[in-house]
Amino acid sequence: MPGKRREPPKENELSGFKYFEKLLPLLQRLRPVGCQRDKAGNRELYFDQYCLLVLLSLFNPIITSLRALQQATDLKKVQKRLGCKRTSLGSLSEAAHVFDAELLQEIIADLGSQLQPMVKDPRLKDIQKLTLVDGTLVSALPLLVEAMTRKHETGSGLVKWRLHTHFDVERYVPERIDVTRNAGGECDERAVMEKRVEPDHCYVMDRGYAKFALLNKIHAAKSSYVCRLRDNSSYEALEERPLSDAARESRVIRDAVVDIGQTGKADARPDHTIRLLVIEINPHTRKGKYRGGSTGPASDGQLRIATNLLDVPAEIIALLYHYRWLIEIFFRFFKQILGCRHLISHDANGIRIQVYCAIIACMLISLWTGRKPTKRTYEMLCYYFVGLATEKELQAHLAKLKPVV
Repeated sequence: MPGKRREPPKENELSGFKYFEKLLPLLQRLRPVGCQRDKAGNRELYFDQYCLLVLLSLFNPIITSLRALQQATDLKKVQKRLGCKRTSLGSLSEAAHVFDAELLQEIIADLGSQLQPMVKDPRLKDIQKLTLVDGTLVSALPLLVEAMTRKHETGSGLVKWRLHTHFDVERYVPERIDVTRNAGGECDERAVMEKRVEPDHCYVMDRGYAKFALLNKIHAAKSSYVCRLRDNSSYEALEERPLSDAARESRVIRDAVVDIGQTGKADARPDHTIRLLVIEINPHTRKGKYRGGSTGPASDGQLRIATNLLDVPAEIIALLYHYRWLIEIFFRFFKQILGCRHLISHDANGIRIQVYCAIIACMLISLWTGRKPTKRTYEMLCYYFVGLATEKELQAHLAKLKPVV
């Protein structure tokens, strides 16, 4: 049976537009983008307006599709506050193709400069800028023709996109996300990471990034890394280091300088000294999603961590890798809460626009609240935006949040 048709958004269901007004000066620079092909001069939907509409959808759970977004442009309040006119589905669909998503990186950088550090563990005071690196997959149903073509060729109608993310721990926001198809070659997570290495960073990475060419590049850029190795990695100990009581309390069972990699292959060996830490964890077996077990790779109960931080205490290295779970929590927030599991465009450029707007949304929450983006605070903001909570009630909620130290 056909599903119940959703009612279009109503005027009294949308609120909180004053927060978006602060974005207008930042987004104004996007106005000329995509106008080169408009020879007749009759364009009515501009890049800055499209971004505001996407952000509106991220904070309003009643807007769950491109059609719902189009219906929102019928509302006088939306037209007045966002400065846009009634927009057709065709114009919204075209916007995903003609506007350059990468220009939003400049907006993200400007917003990032306004954010103050919210997390600074005093134990990490001597560590370079702590950056978590990982990728996540977003599956989306593509346009009908592309889906039919791919299904004929591969037997699957789904296209998967990988979000290559660099996450700034101190400000609790992603500082960069690159969107690629989930494929090998230039889209491989290690290949993308090699292009994004910057100096004076400490990169924390999972075993998917364990490639010596990448680790060598990070070291050459005068940055550091803490990277998990695969359980079957082979190495020879050159120096065993004694373990302090603090290291043992952090479950570190080995600290050594090692010789690792394949002889005779320059790109398969480190060109610098590598330190290996082994941390005891609970072993687990991969049993599958529906069999009560882990869906990730099996573990023999030991984390093998490679690093070029030779003089940092072992317990601090263990702490650095522990911080990696923050990016997993962020991905859950990003996909489940900000709606990036459901894409309003299936065009690669359109997906980038939505992803970058979601980053902007995370930054806006941090700027508005001075707190880490959480599910409860995001929900309260949504209640405010749909008119269910007053500004006084929103402020009361924010006042109850513990300050970040």
